[in-house]
Amino acid sequence: MNVASNAARNVKEVVPFLHVSNMEQSVHYYMDGLGFTMKHKWAVEGKLRWCWLSIGGASLMLQEFPREGHDSWVPSGKVGFICEDTIAIYKGLKSRGIQASEPQVGNAMWVTGLSDPDGYRLYFESATDIPEETKLSELTR
Repeated sequence: MNVASNAARNVKEVVPFLHVSNMEQSVHYYMDGLGFTMKHKWAVEGKLRWCWLSIGGASLMLQEFPREGHDSWVPSGKVGFICEDTIAIYKGLKSRGIQASEPQVGNAMWVTGLSDPDGYRLYFESATDIPEETKLSELTR
């Protein structure tokens, strides 16, 4: 058996691992603000150190990064979620006071973006047949 076919049967999903500056703030943002649920967690002496959060069929992991010393780190990057209805996600975010970009069509997908407390760019996308570069506000006038 070759390595590629073995890996194809073994690898199940990709789960972004985000290092965050404040675990409490990030967990609150993802769970209360975005609607994720906690699937797994690791706590030491009652302090949450790592968690696996899920929403629909998507997941991500959070762990607080050290602010000082040789292991300190500054986050960067972006995470994308494919969903059924980006516009519904956008309206839900706005109703909970989460700032998100106006949905716009790009690559045959409605896209809305936002930044989490550590500056990670999160994108929610759903397929559409609306013309490229159309903004939601252009359809609701």
